[in-house]
Amino acid sequence: MWGLLNIELYKIAKRPRTYIAFAAIAAIVLIFQFAFKADGQSYMDLMLQNIQDNFELDKNLAINGYFMCYLILNTLLVQVPILVALVAGDSISGEANMGTLRLILTRPVSRSELLWAKFMAAAIFTIVLLIWMAFLSLLVSTWIFGIDDMLIFRVKGDESQILQIAADDVLWRYVAAFAYAAIALMVIASLSILLSVYAENSIGPIVATVCIVVFLTIVSNINVPVIDKNVKPWLFTTYMVGWKGFFYIGTDAEGMPIKGSVENWASIRNSITILLAHIVLFFGWAQFTFRRKDILS
Repeated sequence: MWGLLNIELYKIAKRPRTYIAFAAIAAIVLIFQFAFKADGQSYMDLMLQNIQDNFELDKNLAINGYFMCYLILNTLLVQVPILVALVAGDSISGEANMGTLRLILTRPVSRSELLWAKFMAAAIFTIVLLIWMAFLSLLVSTWIFGIDDMLIFRVKGDESQILQIAADDVLWRYVAAFAYAAIALMVIASLSILLSVYAENSIGPIVATVCIVVFLTIVSNINVPVIDKNVKPWLFTTYMVGWKGFFYIGTDAEGMPIKGSVENWASIRNSITILLAHIVLFFGWAQFTFRRKDILS
């Protein structure tokens, strides 16, 4: 298994498309950092235009590394599934397209082992991609903008809220958020592998994964009672941004923030459980299909 995994990691490392993901993340993060370093005040004025008459805020302190990382993640984690699909969608279909799949399976390697190796390689790629994102969006941002209390702008019901988290209560939340994001992106990887099992070329699974994610994301954001009740709870896209829950800090009876707390642990646990269930479903389906597939290429 470890030999297979090393081979799969080598295949991922030698593909040019692998480095497109890292370059794209670097470009987007650097653009955000440059824009806010040059004129972050305009963005803060826009965010606070409805409340600045009754809320005093030092905007220079509000634009710090922690705030920047949250803002970047809010934008990037919607796009990263596409980058994961670029790699995971090529796992089986890429071998079939090159005519190497039958050759690989003539060796003393079971189909299940091969698929597990490809899944683990995709997981490692996803984690490394998130580490790269964390380095740029968190560490570099804190170096450029410094560290202070973190402000979260949130819409809850019909209300706009500003949550303030103490600087020494933020870092663990980012660790938890990135771990959550890794689970959410592994759903995308497992879906791409499943689609890859059915395809004979790399483009099909990649495009299909992106289309499915975009379509389900749109459905997840439609506010229709029937969909809210009967459809959204079953869609993995409903829980893709659940990492934000780690930044919704709990409050006491007087409305004061409680350090080290989150507003709704039960919701976060439920989201993680559903995402893990989707991983098991998609990868189990892929295993079932691949073991019975006629390999013709």
